[in-house]
Amino acid sequence: MPRANWKGFLKIAELSCPVALYTAASTSDRIAFHTLNRATGHRVRRQYVDSETGKPVESEDQVKGYEIGSDDYVVLEPDEVASAVPASDKTLSIEAFVKSDAFDDVYLDKTYYLSPSDASANEVFDLVREGMQTTQSAALARTVLFRRMRTVLIRPHGKGLIATTLNFDYEVRSAKDAFNSIPAMKISGEMLDLAKHIIGTKKGTFDPEHYDDRYEAALADLVKAKMEGKTIKAPKRAGAGNVVDLMQALRESAGVSAGKTTGGKDRKKPVKKPAAAQKKAS
Repeated sequence: MPRANWKGFLKIAELSCPVALYTAASTSDRIAFHTLNRATGHRVRRQYVDSETGKPVESEDQVKGYEIGSDDYVVLEPDEVASAVPASDKTLSIEAFVKSDAFDDVYLDKTYYLSPSDASANEVFDLVREGMQTTQSAALARTVLFRRMRTVLIRPHGKGLIATTLNFDYEVRSAKDAFNSIPAMKISGEMLDLAKHIIGTKKGTFDPEHYDDRYEAALADLVKAKMEGKTIKAPKRAGAGNVVDLMQALRESAGVSAGKTTGGKDRKKPVKKPAAAQKKAS
């Protein structure tokens, strides 16, 4: 059984049950490197130094500071910072139920598995999950997680629930900043038909095992090669080609010869299946 990140109570009105949160996704299995002194081979450690004197500053002499001007700070002592941490009653209190698709994905932060932490909680937990499943609802709850008050989106997931912390509104940037320079264009006719045809030939299902972490696999191969004393040569990177004729590129992608439309009997290029995930070097 994995170790719970948090334990408390799931509460809806007068119903409550003990629950636990478990990390749903982790990067702990990724290859990690240490920073070494090239000359000695020893590990190096980071050290805070005074920006003016260049002298090391020990942990007991370090305090938090909020900059209010150039080199002008409001200093906060550890106990003063601690006073801002909200009190926690370890209760994941559901404030509202919403439609399961009534939220914007940009607000999703980190996802956890939510399950009963005690056998006595199974009946209430199952009742909540089945009620949400039947009504296709998601729940919005509030609790203190890791020293901060967080809003949590709770949804049915198999035999349990998943709880996703949500970004605060001030943390989410406006899409206008990213999309403002995109011109308004009208795509229609053969160009749109070709696009729909290409999408139709590429239909599939998501299988996470088919999508390997190529960088992680390459690192594993690199480490193995170095252990075996092999010489590593940097591969040549091929430059991306420029698309000169969008319509011609669409036709070639769709396997349609010039002059044909997608309403006829078009040639379809075979869809290549994703390569199987590479195994990490042992």
